[in-house]
Amino acid sequence: MTFTEANTVEQMILDTVTKEQKRYPTGVHEPPLGWAGSCGQDLIPTTWKYIPPKEIPRKLTDVMVESWVREALIRLNSEIAENPDLADEVIYKLRALLLSVQGDGLVRANENFMTWLRGEKTMPFGRDGMHIPVRLIDPSNPGLNQLIVTNQWTYQIGPIEKRFDIVFIINGLPLIIGEAKTPTRSSVTWFDGAFQINEIYEKQIPAMFVPNIFSFATEGKAFRYGSVRMPIDLWGPWRTQENEPEGSLADVRRVVESILRPEVVLDIMQYFTLFATDKKFRRIKIICRYQQFFTANQIVDRVVAGYPKKGLIWHFQGSGKSLLMVFAAQKLRLHPTLGNPTVMIVVDRIDLDTQITATFNAADVPNMIGVNKRQELETLLAQDVRKVIITTIHKFAEADGKLNERSNIIVMVDEAHRTQEGDLGRKMRDALPNAFLFGLTGTPINRADRNTFWAFGADEDEKGYMSRYSFQESIRDRATLPLHFEAPEIKLKIDKSAINEAYKEMTGLLSDQDRNDLAKRAAKMAVLVKNPERVREVVNHIVQHYQTKVEPNGFKAQVVTFDRECCILYKKVMDELIEPEASAIVMISQATDPDEWKIHAREKDDEAKLLDRFRDPADPLKFVIVTNKLLTGFDAPILQVMYLDKPMKDHNLLQAICRTNRTFGQEKTHGLIVDYIGIFDDVALALSFDEKAVQQVITNIDKLKQALPKQMQKCLAFFPHVDRTVGGYEGLEAAQQCLPDNKDRDTFAAEYTVLGNIWEALSPDNILSPYEQDYRWLTQVYESVKPPSGNGKLLWHVLGAKTIELINKNVHVESIPPEVETLILDAKVIEELLSDDEKEKKAREIEVSIIARLRKHAKNPKFKALGERLEKIREEHERGFLNSLAFLKAILEVARDVVEAERDIDPQEERNRAKEALSELFNEAKNKNTHIIVERIVTDIDDIVKKVRFPDWQQTSQGERLVQKELRKALLKYKLHTDQDLFDRAYAYIRQYY
Repeated sequence: MTFTEANTVEQMILDTVTKEQKRYPTGVHEPPLGWAGSCGQDLIPTTWKYIPPKEIPRKLTDVMVESWVREALIRLNSEIAENPDLADEVIYKLRALLLSVQGDGLVRANENFMTWLRGEKTMPFGRDGMHIPVRLIDPSNPGLNQLIVTNQWTYQIGPIEKRFDIVFIINGLPLIIGEAKTPTRSSVTWFDGAFQINEIYEKQIPAMFVPNIFSFATEGKAFRYGSVRMPIDLWGPWRTQENEPEGSLADVRRVVESILRPEVVLDIMQYFTLFATDKKFRRIKIICRYQQFFTANQIVDRVVAGYPKKGLIWHFQGSGKSLLMVFAAQKLRLHPTLGNPTVMIVVDRIDLDTQITATFNAADVPNMIGVNKRQELETLLAQDVRKVIITTIHKFAEADGKLNERSNIIVMVDEAHRTQEGDLGRKMRDALPNAFLFGLTGTPINRADRNTFWAFGADEDEKGYMSRYSFQESIRDRATLPLHFEAPEIKLKIDKSAINEAYKEMTGLLSDQDRNDLAKRAAKMAVLVKNPERVREVVNHIVQHYQTKVEPNGFKAQVVTFDRECCILYKKVMDELIEPEASAIVMISQATDPDEWKIHAREKDDEAKLLDRFRDPADPLKFVIVTNKLLTGFDAPILQVMYLDKPMKDHNLLQAICRTNRTFGQEKTHGLIVDYIGIFDDVALALSFDEKAVQQVITNIDKLKQALPKQMQKCLAFFPHVDRTVGGYEGLEAAQQCLPDNKDRDTFAAEYTVLGNIWEALSPDNILSPYEQDYRWLTQVYESVKPPSGNGKLLWHVLGAKTIELINKNVHVESIPPEVETLILDAKVIEELLSDDEKEKKAREIEVSIIARLRKHAKNPKFKALGERLEKIREEHERGFLNSLAFLKAILEVARDVVEAERDIDPQEERNRAKEALSELFNEAKNKNTHIIVERIVTDIDDIVKKVRFPDWQQTSQGERLVQKELRKALLKYKLHTDQDLFDRAYAYIRQYY
């Protein structure tokens, strides 16, 4: 029995979603469901019904199953039930939306369709033409909907026809599309299915995705889902609340049982999908990650149940707490049993206020208001305003007594570990005595910090927190990136022992009292940090490190200095080394500041514009220099490296360094901290929290250096007895023979991927130099055995910038022509090279030989000499004295001379011959070892002869330019365009041809 994607992954999904589920009460998160009902009542979880695609009443050109849509409209809308013809008016509107994708784009069309799905659109179907909401779906009672799943759904538009593995249809609308891949080949992953959806289907047949809630892809090991036009690197996993691992069909089945339940699908559609405007004013669709879904529903559950009235949410920095609050606020505000509640988002700093407000604004959350004045907050609460209110903890500072005693006020406090300082937390509780309080924090909480646990931790929560999403989980899910850190040479640090020794010598003649007085002044850290020689050396290192290690990859940097004066000092030295517009200071300004400091002061709007420039990859601004600002709440995914020259500890340290951990495409593999102050000399001390695992957030570069030789040896072990000094296709073939099948290639690829990540993280450290030749060789072999046609896009990952730079270097070895080394990396060439059957077939098809051509002129001494030259070339090639490139150049010379000789005898006859001279010469001279590439080049060059020649073209500049351009294009295809000798010989041959 063979295992295919159809009878394994695809069938498992169909069987899982169509089986009966047992009854469960709302608010009880029974694994693997993790869904809270919307109506506060017991529900019987519904299941999907399978219908084969041939039995679905639609044409291949239809997106919707219109007869089913019509039935649902009549069933769910009493006004349409009274006049069924009204359903046709709605279907007409929906058809127009499907067509609008061509003009509006997929995201905008999907957003417009979503308003219909959520029941937000109205039609004049009421009494006297009154507008009333139209329901396509009943999200709060899934069982009232027609829930269909099918497979191998075909959609056709014009000449394009695509087939989807699995489609979930609710009331005739295809809302979820899934791609299942084979589980038996490790180089084929979920990424291949996601690539099909994202890069092929959504672009070629976008109308099919206008009603889409989300799509998913799986190969039976991992499951990933994403919304329309979401970059594939942002597609996320879905895990159950038990947080099981992934890697098997059983693991994927648990995920399918959770996310593809009709209740969960409709919950995501109604409350956990947002449309926002990004920094470039593009419309984007955002869908929840699993930890946001579960935690927001936990908040809703507690509010609906009325207890516990608080909860502590600990989600790691950068994992999406702002969006979590948006989703929770959205569901709380719309929940039918909560009586139009007030949702309050409380932050503790103005810059965080801006960030949170921006998130809510970008997501177009209705009825949201930002409160900047204490009096305004008191007024809103006194008036019992029912909205989403965003304010700071400081607005409660002067609150006098109770502001509102209502119980359906839900407060979500951001950065809860800091909010409880002083009396502000108590003041807020006094002002809102019956409110629900949920605290969110992104930093590990010290067990000694009982205040935070007391403030938000509910007694019902065994470990003190309601929800936890650790940094290990966020890194595993690629919600955030791991952090690496480097400690430059000790001379850049503050050598405390050397300072103490120098101090003793300097103060030897002073009295004890004078020495102590001087010590108090001189030992201040600021004096040591601001030493001009040290400042210059640190900034020099920053610039060199950035230019060699960070800038080539397209990322940007943050410099964290000791204080505001240091910002000025660092900027001054940096301006001497690089263009002044490459860096900018962001710091607070005071009236008493010196004039040279004030030039860096900015109003709020100007600072926002500056930071937008920093986030723009094309903008020349590369560095932001700070001391206190932008260390919390600053979100710039393009930021990869923090140059840290300021003592910090605990929460502040972890929050600061996590500015670098945001994802930014596949190329960004980690955040990087370069430590000049010695803060990481003892990581355990710097991050002294009871949770020991917190130390794993940081990967020491030294550990990567230790891992490099071991990982290099692992990769080289695949090629025992292979002489890595042998170049050309002979050397490559020997290497490929050590990887005879897909299993071996995939295993090698997995080990090489680890090596590549280590290499990218360390480059350009000098430690790599001894390994460079072996790494380049491994990279070329890796590229040569990649699956053709783009298969395996996850395991066979995009090479890092440093690796590409390395393999693009010329190989200066005389016996290995660099052109051939580059040439063999062409995947299509390798595929043909390995296809021996195809070569033999082509050889058998060749009937015309050069011998027949020369026999016509057998008595002509010129042709006799040409024949002898050709025979000698063939012998040298057969014996291995001529490699492929030299062989090609030699027969080009003979071909030119043959054409020249024939032109003198019978030009008209030769001009009309169907077969060109070069091809005939090649077919006569080649042997079984001749590289397939040479045959392709020969064919392309003779195609140029047939395509562009016209009488006397050699006598016109236009003709010469045309031929030269075509020849360059032909050679470029094989990466041989830089070989001027080859170009000259080929052009000379073409020029001889009439």
